[in-house]
Amino acid sequence: MNITADAVKQLRERTGAGMMECKKALVESKGDLDAAAELMRKSGLAKADKKAARIAAEGTVAIERSGNEATLVEVNCETDFVARSDEFQGFARDIAAAALAAAPSSLEELLAVSHRGSTLDERRRALIAKIGENIALRRFVRVSSPGALGTYIHGTRIGSVVALQGGDEALARDLAMHVAAANPAYIDAGDVPAAQLDKEREILTEQTRGEKKPPDIIAKMVEGRLRKYLAEITLVGQPFVKDEDTSVDKLLKKAGAKVLRFARYEVGAGIEKKQDDFVGEVMAQVKAQERDKSEKDDGLKKH
Repeated sequence: MNITADAVKQLRERTGAGMMECKKALVESKGDLDAAAELMRKSGLAKADKKAARIAAEGTVAIERSGNEATLVEVNCETDFVARSDEFQGFARDIAAAALAAAPSSLEELLAVSHRGSTLDERRRALIAKIGENIALRRFVRVSSPGALGTYIHGTRIGSVVALQGGDEALARDLAMHVAAANPAYIDAGDVPAAQLDKEREILTEQTRGEKKPPDIIAKMVEGRLRKYLAEITLVGQPFVKDEDTSVDKLLKKAGAKVLRFARYEVGAGIEKKQDDFVGEVMAQVKAQERDKSEKDDGLKKH
């Protein structure tokens, strides 16, 4: 049957749910707004979008691999308690598996993928209704390698993938572990944007102004400090986490290998978390209880 845009709009305003869910409910209820709204309340869909504004900074990372391809995903929720639950962890693994199989190009495409009889977004909304927390698929990445591929998950909060040219699986996994621990920003100095280098050089030059040394010495000091900075932010420049006397660059050269790409996700990185005022919350509850008690006492006196 024909469902008008106005009917969909009205249902969205009543339930706070998405357009497609509203249209589907209207079709199922043959255009009856009240019946559609009731249907959505029963299925929990009316609650899902209303929770979407709540900050979800906890969660998990998951990795799925097949041969020389792997996907890394971050799925968020509101509390660590939910993040550690088997159901939430299983949902995250299903998303990673679907991302690997379907090779979507965006989050929207991934959420539209059918998995176990429903789209991933429908399963996400159903999980929101069941658990009562906002759940969001934040990001995903697919990494392919012509050679060795390494994956590593630290607990459930940090995941990394490294693609190598040359080397072997053991080296790739060691480097994935290193990436998870050391969090490099770039593979090597060639990957660092020129603007970032210029800015850092400017800062280092300013820092040396108070040092009474000849200009040529100052210039050498700045370049030396810039090399140290690059060693800290690039994968090849960092000391290898399993042997700090060896740099990752030396490790790769010894193995005749080269890092082509790496990806690293850490749960909640960059998300501004709400700082709960626990004391204030407790005091507010105490005052509310006192107010309720006072109102009851007043009611008893009147009678």
